[in-house]
Amino acid sequence: MKKLATVLGFVAVFVSACSREGARPPAAKVDQPPAAAGEVTLEGAGATFPFPIYSRWAYDYQAASGVKLNYQSIGSGGGIAQIKAGTVDFGASDAPLTASELDEAGLTQFPMILGGVVLAIHVKGVDTGTLKLSREALAGIYLGRVKKWNDPALTGPNPGLALPDLDITVVHRADGSGTTWIFTNYLDKISPDWHAGPGCGKSVSWPVGVGAKGNEGVAAYVQRLNGAIGYVEYAFAEQNKMAVTQLQTGTGGFVAPSMAAFEAAAANADWVNAPGFYLVLTDQPGDATWPIAGASFILLHRDQKDAARAVQMLRFFDWCFKNGKDSARSLRYVPIPDSVAKLVTERWKKEILSGGKPVWE
Repeated sequence: MKKLATVLGFVAVFVSACSREGARPPAAKVDQPPAAAGEVTLEGAGATFPFPIYSRWAYDYQAASGVKLNYQSIGSGGGIAQIKAGTVDFGASDAPLTASELDEAGLTQFPMILGGVVLAIHVKGVDTGTLKLSREALAGIYLGRVKKWNDPALTGPNPGLALPDLDITVVHRADGSGTTWIFTNYLDKISPDWHAGPGCGKSVSWPVGVGAKGNEGVAAYVQRLNGAIGYVEYAFAEQNKMAVTQLQTGTGGFVAPSMAAFEAAAANADWVNAPGFYLVLTDQPGDATWPIAGASFILLHRDQKDAARAVQMLRFFDWCFKNGKDSARSLRYVPIPDSVAKLVTERWKKEILSGGKPVWE
């Protein structure tokens, strides 16, 4: 209980800090009787990518319903392992499981939020949004071939930008990570050498760099060290006021990270025809499309042992779909469209059962 109180206390502090960036919309009412304080605590674990918005939703939902949510930001690999082991009510992963993997584990999954992975840098004198990273330069940095900030691969696309003779310190995730999966999925698509080498995965054999745990750890490391570069979810870069780069699109131009650029990537999502909602949104077409975008997924057991608890959990997710859009946008996430949320809740009726009967009515 002491550990749980610490986690929930951190969530409250985190969300309070977020709210100082702008006025918090009032928590929406929930179409269910309020639970007594402490009566229900839902347990989830997984991806660090959506942690800022899950924390915000948990705070607002408790205020609206009395139901608590304890979400452990431990990485997608840990979330998948814990839901498979049945130690949490739900897992969260930025790396979707295939339909066959879901069937084998008795799980169902659905998208909860969409966002962008950005390259955060710490190079004194280089302001946010001014550095343009080509595909070749980005892959070269993470392959260990582009080692200095004044390498021609970097100065070429950036005439007039004073880049120093400074070693590049590459920062990557040390834990099994869905953010890593999204990032390496992109590198795997744009670089034949990356495809032939480290490839795509939640954990890969990094050719160069230092590891840090979670989006939080990568962000902290980059902030501390002049010359560092690391990949993080956009909300972490925004909240920590980190400098970010532009990235080259598939058409050869450059685009800065923004809500509009993330939404352009999400616009290509065909959830209707995605088996098990398995969908990858990296390197989507368009001049104004952010190249490293993805969804974060919730993982649930199809066979629920406690029907009442399962209903409470699904009510939380349903509330987030209906009432969490403004807070998602304020933290630079793309909300799931209403049409997709309807697909998800219809899937709940078919796939999430308890004692052979549907949990969600």
